[in-house]
Amino acid sequence: MATRSQTAAVLLAGALALAACGSGGTSQAPAASAGGGKTLVIDTSFDLKTADPGRTYEPTGLFIGKALYETLLTFDGADVTKPVPALAESYELAEDGKTLTLKLKQGATFADGSPVTADDVVFSLNRVRDMKGTPSFLLDGVEVAKKDDSTITMTSKAANPALPYILPNPALGIINSKVAKEHGATADAQDKAEQYLNSASAGSGPYTIESFNVSSQVTLKANPKYYGTKPAYDKVVVRNVEAATQKLNVQRGDSQVALNLSGDQVTGMPANLTVKKTASANVIFLLANQDSAVSKTTPNAKFVEAVRKGVDYAGLLELAGEGSTQAPGVIPSQLLGALPPEQGAKRDVEGAKAALAASGLSNPTVKLEYPSELTVNGLSFQPLAERVQANLKEVGITVDLQPAPVTTALDNYRNGKEEMGLWYWGPDYPDPSDYLAFLPGKTVGLRAGWKEGAAKDIEDAGAKAAVAIGDDARKTAYADVQTKLNAAGPFIPLIQPSQNIVTAASVTGLEYHPVWTVDVADLGVK
Repeated sequence: MATRSQTAAVLLAGALALAACGSGGTSQAPAASAGGGKTLVIDTSFDLKTADPGRTYEPTGLFIGKALYETLLTFDGADVTKPVPALAESYELAEDGKTLTLKLKQGATFADGSPVTADDVVFSLNRVRDMKGTPSFLLDGVEVAKKDDSTITMTSKAANPALPYILPNPALGIINSKVAKEHGATADAQDKAEQYLNSASAGSGPYTIESFNVSSQVTLKANPKYYGTKPAYDKVVVRNVEAATQKLNVQRGDSQVALNLSGDQVTGMPANLTVKKTASANVIFLLANQDSAVSKTTPNAKFVEAVRKGVDYAGLLELAGEGSTQAPGVIPSQLLGALPPEQGAKRDVEGAKAALAASGLSNPTVKLEYPSELTVNGLSFQPLAERVQANLKEVGITVDLQPAPVTTALDNYRNGKEEMGLWYWGPDYPDPSDYLAFLPGKTVGLRAGWKEGAAKDIEDAGAKAAVAIGDDARKTAYADVQTKLNAAGPFIPLIQPSQNIVTAASVTGLEYHPVWTVDVADLGVK
């Protein structure tokens, strides 16, 4: 992620440290209330800083923000291939891809009952862009204007076909500008509304905040003035709980949803629980540094080919567990432009040995760095690194494992100092343009020492993909970028680890979403 992936490792590690021990063995899940309403208890490992939509960019924050604030566009369930109306009833992208026109839905109201207006939309989006919080990059270079009381235009200097896919991000939730301004909201860096927004809801979503604590628990209550379909649960309690305790809680009925269990942890679950296993949108990959000042070995194209052919991808999937898939390219399977599974690299030990011989390198030794305490979807990097080490030893490459505390590893990774690295990337927004970061001179490309001008053919393909208009053209363009990247780039996509969500049998309608994990308003009661 252009922003989130730079901090995700630190945040995830911090979430583990902050994780509460959860409930003891004596508490029970809240029963139905006298009025027939239900309470849903969700256990997760918090990665949470704020409830202010204009400042949030952590996974738990996006999950909570989705319930509190509506966006102009959204996605239907788990399908991220086509944005659908939310606060906007329709949208149209101009033929040149530079102007997006949105017609606002009539009748939408905020939690205080006041109508959602075009002025609220303009203020909200300008605030995200101009107060320079973490998600401000989502609207870089986008001018937002009110055409009339029911029409908004968003204009970019260059073609921006990704914009409809960016707008569903909960960080772009629309706030009640009148109420927010009364509590210090401004559309610049002087904004002081965060404290208020951490204690009260200024959105039009199906839920409002009852209580908010970034380290222990967030309680949401149904918005009595919600103009849409009423949510099934009157109250949603979201608790910060380490994975082992999440498993215990959901097994004994102290919670109804556990979001952060590994593949191993969900094996052998009792029949009264539902386990949803799907590939996450996180892609774990290897990088080979292309900067000769960092390594005399890894910039060699034949060395990279030897690594690509030497990795046992099926063996890595065994480690990752059921629900995981091989990543044929850097774009995950859920997104437009993902490569088909058959284009995934295959292990070819003899081909790897031949490539290494052609490299002119004799028995090379390389250092592989990765964060020692980080887990992604419950999967640790250590066993993956050890498997890669064993695989490449068979080829004739010695891999010196260099695990490091996440802060140290992140510094080397960000600064392009790793000879080889083992990392992951998840989508800032579910659009293939987010993966242009892997090209020379871009965020992840530079982390691999891959400077602008290093691969003109790939860079030209990326430039073409960035401005392609229409799903078919974009799908073809991004597939071309990845095919070229696989053939001549310094990245080796490995796997998409599984996302495992466990629910009580009473919970219905759960779909994993790569941006907000779960939409609690979609959850029903059986």
